[in-house]
Amino acid sequence: MAPKTLPRPRKEMIAETRAKLIAAGRHAFAAKGYADASMDDFTAEAGLTRGALYHHFGDKKGLLQAVIAEIDAEMSARLCAISGQAKTAWQGLLDESVAYIEMALEPEIQRIMLLDGPAVLGDPSQWPNQNACVRTMTASIQKLIDENTIREVDPEAAARLINGTTLSAALWIAGAENPQAVSKKAVETFLVMVSGLLKEKAED
Repeated sequence: MAPKTLPRPRKEMIAETRAKLIAAGRHAFAAKGYADASMDDFTAEAGLTRGALYHHFGDKKGLLQAVIAEIDAEMSARLCAISGQAKTAWQGLLDESVAYIEMALEPEIQRIMLLDGPAVLGDPSQWPNQNACVRTMTASIQKLIDENTIREVDPEAAARLINGTTLSAALWIAGAENPQAVSKKAVETFLVMVSGLLKEKAED
């Protein structure tokens, strides 16, 4: 006699349903854009009903927020890995900032995070994830001050300015007719600007 199959835990089933809907939404938003992606696109690809979508995310906007949260988490993990490979904390900050700017060239990030996201959800500098970015950057700036690498500036002010600059650059690239050319200009100018923080620059 075959052993009985135990029912799957409810939490596991809910997580799987959410993951399927987010994956379907992510694919549709990247391929068609938010405006042209339909509820049927999400549910058909996920093999689920509209009711499931409404239950988990409320509406298309709610699904977009979940997709953006997932992409943002992936971007953060990539950036942490990049900064972690640098030989110094200063180089890590530069590498992470440049990598973020250059991510605006990636089609999925460009369309979902930098074009549709702000159009639907408003100013990205006010998104919840930005607070975490500023806190992390503030700690990085403080470390650089403590190790005597950069000038003694207000760490939060510097963090907000760097964060704002990289975000503005990414939005500029995403909306440009020639993103590659704009990205090159943005990175070159950013590196010149941020180098003003270095202590040796102040002492030349």
